[in-house]
Amino acid sequence: MQIQTFTVGMLSTNCYVVNCPETKEAIIIDPGIDASREAEQIFRYVNASALKVKFIVNTHGHSDHVSGDALLKKKYGVPICIHPYDVHCLNGLGEKTSPANVMLEDKRLLKFGHMMLKVMHTPGHTPGSISLVGENLVFTGDTLFAGGIGRTDFPEGSESDMRLSLAKLLLLSDNYVVYPGHGGVSTIGEEKRVNPFLRWL
Repeated sequence: MQIQTFTVGMLSTNCYVVNCPETKEAIIIDPGIDASREAEQIFRYVNASALKVKFIVNTHGHSDHVSGDALLKKKYGVPICIHPYDVHCLNGLGEKTSPANVMLEDKRLLKFGHMMLKVMHTPGHTPGSISLVGENLVFTGDTLFAGGIGRTDFPEGSESDMRLSLAKLLLLSDNYVVYPGHGGVSTIGEEKRVNPFLRWL
């Protein structure tokens, strides 16, 4: 699995282009694009790597993660995927987003080429927040960061749900690499050791 990270939007969201090296099929996770130049760098990378985009995947429905949905759907003509509990978040963003096409329920498998990611429902930041679990890696959206966790004081946030979601993530092996929605890459083991927000688990 090849992963290319683009930092996009006013809140420096990590947009990931993830592909199967053998088939070149790819998914784009959290395109929180604010400017055309941000989209162009993604387009150039996809073209230069000869990738075939299969899905646009939103780890949750906040605008800093979905604002590029419509642009990418227009470019590649592929489905937009999100958990059903966050579908309503895609409404009201005008031309920046499009209705969801695929519902990412807990335990659903997202396949592209020979690669596969398993949906883990990790609410707390939003009701429909998800993480995507692969072989020795996990995309955690705004649930778990390097040294931090997602905020639960937004509308529809839940501290109790966040605790349960983090406990699920910490059941993964320590060597799992964490690709968060913002900030740098970490590992589950590292977060167990140093993340101050996990001490109450």
